[in-house]
Amino acid sequence: MAHKESLTKKLLGKLGPGFISGAADDDPSGIATYAQTGAQFGLTQLWTPIFSLPFMVTVQEMCGRIGLVTGDGLSGIIKKHFSKTILYGAVSLLFVANVINIGADLGAMAAVSQLIVPTLPLLPLLIGFVGLILILEIFVSYARYSQFLKYFALSLLAYVASALLVPQNWKTVLYYTIIPHISFTKEYLLNIVAILGTTISPYLFFWQTAEEAEEEVAEGAITGLGGKAPRITKKKMRLLRTDTITGMLFSNLIMFFIIATGAATLRTQGIMNIDTAAQAAEALRPIAGNFAFLLFALGIIGTGLLAIPILAGSAAYAISEAFGWKTGLSLSPKVGSKFYGVIALSLFAGIGVNFLGIPPFKLLYYAAAINGITAPPLILLILLICNNKKIMGSHTNSPLQNLFGTSIVIIMSLAAIALFVTSF
Repeated sequence: MAHKESLTKKLLGKLGPGFISGAADDDPSGIATYAQTGAQFGLTQLWTPIFSLPFMVTVQEMCGRIGLVTGDGLSGIIKKHFSKTILYGAVSLLFVANVINIGADLGAMAAVSQLIVPTLPLLPLLIGFVGLILILEIFVSYARYSQFLKYFALSLLAYVASALLVPQNWKTVLYYTIIPHISFTKEYLLNIVAILGTTISPYLFFWQTAEEAEEEVAEGAITGLGGKAPRITKKKMRLLRTDTITGMLFSNLIMFFIIATGAATLRTQGIMNIDTAAQAAEALRPIAGNFAFLLFALGIIGTGLLAIPILAGSAAYAISEAFGWKTGLSLSPKVGSKFYGVIALSLFAGIGVNFLGIPPFKLLYYAAAINGITAPPLILLILLICNNKKIMGSHTNSPLQNLFGTSIVIIMSLAAIALFVTSF
């Protein structure tokens, strides 16, 4: 047992911001979207995890490389090289989308907790989760805190277990995975937009860029974000790419199993629409038993504890760098008071979102819409940065990275236009 624990610790020790970013992509909002995909469309969108993977890897690797090469967060780089209009526009949209996402994720965690223990009241639950996240993010050292996030990420394995506990026709699953089945209906295309909005998300751009710089601070290579650029070795660049690929593979593997589980449980029971991640968990009980239900439910709580700090943290990095404040999770509460203040504001605003009377799935829809609008111009900025030798030196993009990066800008722009057109 000790050997297994040490092996797990060793493996996790080699992974960093890329792995955490990938895992955080499967937040309770994403889980609800993927479960809804399986419920509404069965296995016909099971090709999307494979399709989106190279784009996710490309974008997140570019973000990580910017942070590693410059020692700056994304907001700091945009501030140095682009107009204030672009900077404040991107940061504002990010903050709004993140608060909505935080609210939806907190609501999902609370709802699932009430399924397990029905007597638990909503508001104390929300405050309890926010309090735990604040304590970990503010009062725990960055090195230890990043380890917490890695272990929270392992809660996603609950969805692999849930899928294996549910009766599946694996030949059919394989068929729909390899052979894309595309329907040009409004509902089908809107769901593709939702998947893109939840997998290629702006908050992860800001998070991974900043965290790569934070890793350099933790190692003593730089004194803080926005200072002298660190010295880059081939080993560091190789580790960055391995970490990012591992994280995105892990993310999409979980997406795959949640869609498959939704198709095998929700759809087979005639449930074509769900409003919350809690509904998806509850629907597992009749067909897969209490154990699968409990795994799914605990997975939602675990992923919330992973994703919400990252949502709040990415907002804090973006805003703090934009206004020139001391920035980073490596700072003490006193030195980083404004940075941690943004984290606290984001979390408590997220609590408030749960009392606006907006249905949970609508919240996710609004967040996906904002992400869909914000992501293409941000990726375009990231491409411009990664092709600028004055910023990146010898670590500029390869032609293949530019091809994938440009392609996803076009795809997500068309998706955003489609979302806008079909909404009216």
